[in-house]
Amino acid sequence: MAGFRSRGHPAALAAVQRAIRHGRPPHALLLVGPSGVGKTTLALDLAAGLLCQDPDPATRPCGGCAACHKVAHGNHPDLHRLAPEGAGDQIRLAQVQRLTTDLALLPMEGRWRVAVIESAHRLNPDAQNALLKTLEEPVGAACIILAADDPSALLPTVLSRVARLRLGPIDPAVIAELLVERGLADAPRAARLARVAGGRPGVAIALAEDPAALLNADRLARSLLDLSGADRRTRLAAVPELLADGAALDDSLRGAPPESEPARGKPSSRAAAAPARRPAPAERRRAAIRVLTTWREVGRDLVVVARHDHGHVRHLDLLEQFVELAATMDTRGVLEFLERLDALIDAIEAYANPELTLDALVLAWPRARPAA
Repeated sequence: MAGFRSRGHPAALAAVQRAIRHGRPPHALLLVGPSGVGKTTLALDLAAGLLCQDPDPATRPCGGCAACHKVAHGNHPDLHRLAPEGAGDQIRLAQVQRLTTDLALLPMEGRWRVAVIESAHRLNPDAQNALLKTLEEPVGAACIILAADDPSALLPTVLSRVARLRLGPIDPAVIAELLVERGLADAPRAARLARVAGGRPGVAIALAEDPAALLNADRLARSLLDLSGADRRTRLAAVPELLADGAALDDSLRGAPPESEPARGKPSSRAAAAPARRPAPAERRRAAIRVLTTWREVGRDLVVVARHDHGHVRHLDLLEQFVELAATMDTRGVLEFLERLDALIDAIEAYANPELTLDALVLAWPRARPAA
């Protein structure tokens, strides 16, 4: 698979290869999986294969022709990409209307017009209804690829009209090999980054490209662990700092430009010179979700250590603290807390108040028993 950039999804890659080789891709394809697992990369591999100029379908995408280079650089006239934008971090009606107009035209250079809709779970209802007409009545040689973290955010009428491929976390060894191959990390650091990324190559690459990212991730995980021994007042007082740490981590992982000064001069991708400002609602939601997803990793590691399975701990630098806490915390309580986290991540996506959500969670986080 010389021209493919995707790694570690053999079944999905085989399905994409067949679609390219036979020249019969689904009119609409939904790629589902955790954030950073490689959905957009696979979507662009499919786009490159459909637009590739190599005469042999079995070798597409070749990675060397003009079309493949244009796809890689984002300037192919037959490739259209949509992503959330604006204060609400949504894909809106006007974006979809422009897309459907473009897809109705004949291809300019290739055999297809290809649309990649990133973070399709952020399509608002009006945008989904506008897209539905194109899904119901395909026009011309067009292929629409939706990449969604959570398919439940899509309307049932949309889901019923798309083919679906699910992408799961991949082997950390494959991710480590990818980081070394791209020159982003040496072997020991690549192995550590791959473990922290939890099977998501996009997260591992972001951690490797921003030196502050791993520091931000470790600091947030340590802060969450420290709450296990804190009293009610300390826990509630920690919420603003948790959100600031979550925002710094979100900036690092998204490659966002620096926005505000980090608290207490901590390492962060945010510039110290920027004036303080109140984050936009979308930024606050993303920061809270980063806190909750890190919390889920911390809770998972605690349960893993409690079961004496140290080989699968992601945050190895915190192993000693995990061992200490696992002996003093109720594992069942941690598991119940993790179930609650998953529901609240969805609630924040649906505009639950991030600060109030974190207030409730810091109070619900199981308390470590005093040492005997």
